[in-house]
Amino acid sequence: MTHILDKNSALLQGILIFVYLAVLTALEYFVAIAMDAVPLLVVVAIVKAGLVFYYYMHIYRLNDEDGNDHHSNKYKTGSNRIGLWLFLLSDSFVFAGLMVMRINLLGLTRPHLNQFLGLIVTAILLISSFFMNRAETAMEHGDRKGFLRGMVFTLIMGLGFLLGVVGVEWPAAIEEGVRPDSGAAGAVFFMMTGMHAFHVLTGIIFLLIVLRNGSRNLYSAEKHWAVEAAAVYWHFVDVVWIFFYPALYLIGHL
Repeated sequence: MTHILDKNSALLQGILIFVYLAVLTALEYFVAIAMDAVPLLVVVAIVKAGLVFYYYMHIYRLNDEDGNDHHSNKYKTGSNRIGLWLFLLSDSFVFAGLMVMRINLLGLTRPHLNQFLGLIVTAILLISSFFMNRAETAMEHGDRKGFLRGMVFTLIMGLGFLLGVVGVEWPAAIEEGVRPDSGAAGAVFFMMTGMHAFHVLTGIIFLLIVLRNGSRNLYSAEKHWAVEAAAVYWHFVDVVWIFFYPALYLIGHL
Protein backbone atom coordinates (compact mmCIF):
# COMPACT_ATOMS: atom_id res chain seq x y z
CA MET A 1 0.00 0.00 0.00
CA THR A 2 1.30 3.43 -0.94
CA HIS A 3 1.58 6.20 1.63
CA ILE A 4 0.16 8.97 -0.58
CA LEU A 5 -3.47 8.10 -1.26
CA ASP A 6 -6.54 9.90 -2.49
CA LYS A 7 -9.45 10.15 -0.09
CA ASN A 8 -11.35 7.07 -1.28
CA SER A 9 -8.22 4.91 -1.31
CA ALA A 10 -7.24 6.11 2.17
CA LEU A 11 -10.71 5.32 3.53
CA LEU A 12 -10.64 1.90 1.87
CA GLN A 13 -7.24 1.20 3.43
CA GLY A 14 -8.70 2.04 6.83
CA ILE A 15 -11.54 -0.42 6.24
CA LEU A 16 -9.15 -3.19 5.19
CA ILE A 17 -6.97 -2.71 8.27
CA PHE A 18 -10.06 -2.80 10.48
CA VAL A 19 -11.18 -6.06 8.86
CA TYR A 20 -7.73 -7.56 9.47
CA LEU A 21 -7.86 -6.48 13.11
CA ALA A 22 -11.38 -7.87 13.54
CA VAL A 23 -10.43 -11.24 12.06
CA LEU A 24 -7.30 -11.48 14.19
CA THR A 25 -9.26 -10.56 17.34
CA ALA A 26 -11.82 -13.27 16.59
CA LEU A 27 -8.95 -15.70 16.03
CA GLU A 28 -7.51 -14.79 19.43
CA TYR A 29 -10.81 -15.42 21.14
CA PHE A 30 -11.45 -18.83 19.58
CA VAL A 31 -7.85 -19.98 19.97
CA ALA A 32 -8.00 -19.14 23.69
CA ILE A 33 -11.24 -21.10 24.08
CA ALA A 34 -10.27 -24.12 21.96
CA MET A 35 -6.63 -24.63 22.81
CA ASP A 36 -3.71 -23.57 24.98
CA ALA A 37 -1.55 -21.73 22.44
CA VAL A 38 0.20 -18.86 24.21
CA PRO A 39 2.86 -18.35 21.48
CA LEU A 40 0.15 -17.98 18.83
CA LEU A 41 -1.71 -15.42 20.93
CA VAL A 42 1.50 -13.44 21.39
CA VAL A 43 2.21 -13.48 17.65
CA VAL A 44 -1.34 -12.36 16.83
CA ALA A 45 -1.08 -9.47 19.30
CA ILE A 46 2.23 -8.36 17.77
CA VAL A 47 0.77 -8.48 14.25
CA LYS A 48 -2.27 -6.45 15.34
CA ALA A 49 -0.07 -3.85 17.04
CA GLY A 50 2.10 -3.63 13.92
CA LEU A 51 -0.92 -2.94 11.72
CA VAL A 52 -2.11 -0.16 14.02
CA PHE A 53 1.37 1.35 14.36
CA TYR A 54 2.03 1.45 10.65
CA TYR A 55 -1.34 2.21 9.07
CA TYR A 56 -3.36 3.99 11.76
CA MET A 57 -0.55 5.72 13.66
CA HIS A 58 1.55 6.41 10.52
CA ILE A 59 4.88 5.73 12.15
CA TYR A 60 6.51 6.01 8.72
CA ARG A 61 5.80 9.75 8.77
CA LEU A 62 8.73 10.17 11.14
CA ASN A 63 10.90 9.74 8.03
CA ASP A 64 9.20 12.57 6.13
CA GLU A 65 11.52 15.31 4.95
CA ASP A 66 11.23 18.34 7.22
CA GLY A 67 12.82 20.80 4.86
CA ASN A 68 15.21 23.63 5.77
CA ASP A 69 12.68 26.32 6.63
CA HIS A 70 12.28 26.12 10.39
CA HIS A 71 9.24 28.39 10.20
CA SER A 72 7.35 26.22 7.74
CA ASN A 73 4.30 24.26 8.83
CA LYS A 74 5.88 21.05 7.49
CA TYR A 75 8.97 21.49 9.66
CA LYS A 76 6.92 22.29 12.76
CA THR A 77 4.69 19.27 12.18
CA GLY A 78 7.74 17.03 11.78
CA SER A 79 9.19 18.31 15.05
CA ASN A 80 5.86 17.84 16.80
CA ARG A 81 5.69 14.24 15.57
CA ILE A 82 9.05 13.45 17.08
CA GLY A 83 8.01 15.01 20.39
CA LEU A 84 4.74 13.08 20.46
CA TRP A 85 6.41 9.76 19.69
CA LEU A 86 9.04 10.36 22.38
CA PHE A 87 6.22 10.94 24.86
CA LEU A 88 4.48 7.74 23.74
CA LEU A 89 7.76 5.86 24.04
CA SER A 90 8.19 7.04 27.63
CA ASP A 91 4.55 6.21 28.42
CA SER A 92 4.95 2.74 26.96
CA PHE A 93 7.46 1.91 29.70
CA VAL A 94 4.66 2.33 32.25
CA PHE A 95 2.50 -0.20 30.44
CA ALA A 96 5.46 -2.49 29.83
CA GLY A 97 6.11 -2.46 33.58
CA LEU A 98 2.51 -3.49 34.19
CA MET A 99 2.91 -6.37 31.73
CA VAL A 100 6.07 -7.51 33.51
CA MET A 101 4.19 -7.34 36.80
CA ARG A 102 1.40 -9.49 35.35
CA ILE A 103 3.84 -12.10 34.04
CA ASN A 104 5.84 -12.28 37.26
CA LEU A 105 2.84 -12.43 39.61
CA LEU A 106 0.44 -14.59 37.61
CA GLY A 107 2.62 -16.57 35.19
CA LEU A 108 0.37 -18.86 33.12
CA THR A 109 -2.70 -18.18 35.24
CA ARG A 110 -5.26 -15.42 34.79
CA PRO A 111 -8.06 -13.80 36.79
CA HIS A 112 -11.56 -15.28 36.68
CA LEU A 113 -13.10 -12.86 34.17
CA ASN A 114 -15.90 -12.97 31.61
CA GLN A 115 -14.08 -13.68 28.34
CA PHE A 116 -17.05 -12.71 26.19
CA LEU A 117 -17.35 -9.36 27.95
CA GLY A 118 -13.63 -8.84 27.35
CA LEU A 119 -14.20 -9.52 23.65
CA ILE A 120 -17.06 -7.01 23.52
CA VAL A 121 -15.12 -4.12 25.08
CA THR A 122 -12.14 -4.95 22.85
CA ALA A 123 -14.36 -4.83 19.76
CA ILE A 124 -15.74 -1.46 20.86
CA LEU A 125 -12.23 -0.01 21.21
CA LEU A 126 -11.19 -1.35 17.80
CA ILE A 127 -14.29 0.20 16.25
CA SER A 128 -13.39 3.52 17.87
CA SER A 129 -9.95 3.38 16.24
CA PHE A 130 -11.61 2.69 12.89
CA PHE A 131 -13.75 5.84 13.18
CA MET A 132 -10.77 7.86 14.44
CA ASN A 133 -8.88 6.84 11.32
CA ARG A 134 -11.80 7.94 9.16
CA ALA A 135 -12.03 11.28 10.98
CA GLU A 136 -8.33 11.97 10.49
CA THR A 137 -8.43 10.90 6.85
CA ALA A 138 -11.43 13.14 6.21
CA MET A 139 -9.65 16.18 7.64
CA GLU A 140 -6.50 15.41 5.66
CA HIS A 141 -8.62 15.72 2.52
CA GLY A 142 -10.58 18.79 3.61
CA ASP A 143 -13.81 16.93 4.44
CA ARG A 144 -14.95 18.78 7.57
CA LYS A 145 -18.32 17.02 7.84
CA GLY A 146 -16.68 13.61 7.57
CA PHE A 147 -14.19 14.65 10.23
CA LEU A 148 -16.88 15.77 12.66
CA ARG A 149 -18.94 12.64 12.03
CA GLY A 150 -15.96 10.37 12.62
CA MET A 151 -15.01 12.20 15.80
CA VAL A 152 -18.51 11.87 17.25
CA PHE A 153 -18.58 8.13 16.58
CA THR A 154 -15.09 7.78 18.07
CA LEU A 155 -16.18 9.53 21.24
CA ILE A 156 -19.30 7.38 21.53
CA MET A 157 -17.24 4.20 21.17
CA GLY A 158 -14.60 5.49 23.58
CA LEU A 159 -17.20 6.27 26.21
CA GLY A 160 -18.75 2.86 25.58
CA PHE A 161 -15.43 1.16 26.21
CA LEU A 162 -14.77 3.18 29.37
CA LEU A 163 -18.23 2.47 30.78
CA GLY A 164 -17.94 -1.18 29.75
CA VAL A 165 -14.72 -1.64 31.70
CA VAL A 166 -15.39 0.55 34.73
CA GLY A 167 -19.17 0.28 34.93
CA VAL A 168 -19.72 -3.33 33.85
CA GLU A 169 -16.50 -5.34 34.00
CA TRP A 170 -15.28 -4.06 37.36
CA PRO A 171 -18.53 -4.91 39.21
CA ALA A 172 -18.70 -8.27 37.41
CA ALA A 173 -15.12 -9.06 38.43
CA ILE A 174 -15.85 -8.13 42.04
CA GLU A 175 -18.85 -10.48 42.02
CA GLU A 176 -16.48 -13.26 40.90
CA GLY A 177 -14.20 -12.50 43.84
CA VAL A 178 -11.61 -10.55 41.85
CA ARG A 179 -11.11 -7.47 44.01
CA PRO A 180 -8.14 -5.09 44.41
CA ASP A 181 -7.47 -6.57 47.85
CA SER A 182 -8.20 -10.22 47.01
CA GLY A 183 -4.66 -11.17 46.04
CA ALA A 184 -2.27 -10.87 43.11
CA ALA A 185 -4.90 -11.55 40.43
CA GLY A 186 -7.20 -8.80 41.64
CA ALA A 187 -4.39 -6.31 42.12
CA VAL A 188 -3.03 -6.99 38.63
CA PHE A 189 -6.45 -6.73 36.97
CA PHE A 190 -7.47 -3.47 38.59
CA MET A 191 -4.04 -1.88 38.21
CA MET A 192 -3.79 -2.72 34.51
CA THR A 193 -7.36 -1.84 33.59
CA GLY A 194 -7.34 1.21 35.87
CA MET A 195 -4.21 2.68 34.31
CA HIS A 196 -5.55 1.99 30.84
CA ALA A 197 -8.97 3.46 31.70
CA PHE A 198 -7.22 6.63 32.91
CA HIS A 199 -5.50 6.94 29.52
CA VAL A 200 -8.81 6.37 27.74
CA LEU A 201 -10.34 9.15 29.84
CA THR A 202 -7.53 11.57 28.98
CA GLY A 203 -7.91 10.54 25.33
CA ILE A 204 -11.63 11.34 25.45
CA ILE A 205 -10.85 14.78 26.87
CA PHE A 206 -8.29 15.30 24.08
CA LEU A 207 -10.85 14.26 21.46
CA LEU A 208 -13.49 16.59 22.91
CA ILE A 209 -11.10 19.53 22.63
CA VAL A 210 -10.24 18.63 19.03
CA LEU A 211 -13.93 18.16 18.18
CA ARG A 212 -14.77 21.57 19.63
CA ASN A 213 -11.99 23.26 17.67
CA GLY A 214 -12.97 21.38 14.53
CA SER A 215 -16.57 22.53 14.87
CA ARG A 216 -15.20 26.08 14.94
CA ASN A 217 -13.44 25.44 11.63
CA LEU A 218 -9.95 25.83 13.11
CA TYR A 219 -8.43 22.98 11.06
CA SER A 220 -7.82 22.53 7.37
CA ALA A 221 -6.31 19.97 5.02
CA GLU A 222 -2.99 21.85 5.28
CA LYS A 223 -2.99 22.51 9.03
CA HIS A 224 -4.48 19.87 11.27
CA TRP A 225 -1.65 18.69 13.52
CA ALA A 226 -3.95 18.55 16.55
CA VAL A 227 -6.18 16.06 14.72
CA GLU A 228 -3.21 13.86 13.82
CA ALA A 229 -1.86 14.03 17.38
CA ALA A 230 -5.24 13.07 18.85
CA ALA A 231 -5.50 10.17 16.40
CA VAL A 232 -2.02 8.86 17.16
CA TYR A 233 -2.63 9.05 20.91
CA TRP A 234 -5.99 7.31 20.61
CA HIS A 235 -4.50 4.52 18.51
CA PHE A 236 -1.68 4.17 21.04
CA VAL A 237 -4.28 3.49 23.74
CA ASP A 238 -5.71 0.86 21.39
CA VAL A 239 -2.28 -0.75 20.94
CA VAL A 240 -1.87 -1.00 24.71
CA TRP A 241 -5.19 -2.81 24.99
CA ILE A 242 -4.21 -5.14 22.14
CA PHE A 243 -1.63 -6.59 24.57
CA PHE A 244 -3.64 -6.17 27.77
CA TYR A 245 -6.65 -8.03 26.38
CA PRO A 246 -4.96 -11.42 25.86
CA ALA A 247 -2.81 -10.96 28.96
CA LEU A 248 -5.87 -10.56 31.19
CA TYR A 249 -8.61 -12.53 29.45
CA LEU A 250 -7.06 -15.19 27.21
CA ILE A 251 -3.62 -16.37 28.29
CA GLY A 252 -3.28 -18.93 31.06
CA HIS A 253 -5.57 -21.02 33.21
CA LEU A 254 -7.95 -19.86 35.92
